[in-house]
Amino acid sequence: MTTPATGFFTDTSVCIGCKACEVACKQWNQLPADGDFFSGRSYDNTIHLEATTWRHVAFIERQARLSGQATSRPFSWLLMSDVCKHCERAGCLEACPTGAIVRTEFDTVYVQPDVCNGCGYCVVCCPFGVINRREDDGRAWKCTLCYDRQKAGMEPACAKACPTDSITFGKLDDLKEMARARLQELHRRGVTEAWLYGMSERDQPGTEGLHAFFLLLDRPEAYNLPPDPSVPTKGVGGSWGVMALAAAGMAAAAVVAAHSRGGERK
Repeated sequence: MTTPATGFFTDTSVCIGCKACEVACKQWNQLPADGDFFSGRSYDNTIHLEATTWRHVAFIERQARLSGQATSRPFSWLLMSDVCKHCERAGCLEACPTGAIVRTEFDTVYVQPDVCNGCGYCVVCCPFGVINRREDDGRAWKCTLCYDRQKAGMEPACAKACPTDSITFGKLDDLKEMARARLQELHRRGVTEAWLYGMSERDQPGTEGLHAFFLLLDRPEAYNLPPDPSVPTKGVGGSWGVMALAAAGMAAAAVVAAHSRGGERK
């Protein structure tokens, strides 16, 4: 029997920024602390995903109201728990020369640390800047979508710890149905700025869809997400086509030049 694809649906409209997901991920995966650091950027001192930070809660303060929101002045929070997207077409996996990065039976993307040689090709091929190498061992690390917990029939640690169900784990097809229903509900309630990011290949052709997709309340750039991410190999076919056209043009020019010289001699 085929194992169904799994993933995360993150509904940012109910995230409260508690960071329980960050802590649960650190604890379960035994990731080291990142030290004391004050960024000065709202309540966000983690800043971004890293080799030792597989969940990151972004805090964005906006001088604008959300639809239906009543505040004394224009202001709203955008909160989002970011994670590896486990792309349907994963740039990191395609770039790995040793086979250390594999597709699991859950259709997620997993780095085998005992095979990784730390070359870093995967780092530059991730369109989201998720995967990176650790300073202490040089190997590449990122979210495993709690592969070990899934193997044991358990929910990933971050989703388990989320008190508002902003992070939902499950079968990918079920998550997509849930996301569409939630989007319709928000639109019906007047939150017209809500939309789904990366849910399908049609939404995001450069990655062919994400296994960790999001309901956002603003454009992706506001959350430090790329608006149109694409894995590098997506452009390879076009590049070869351009090269072939250029070669054909040069060959045609050479034939014309040779023919012209022949005519002058006569």
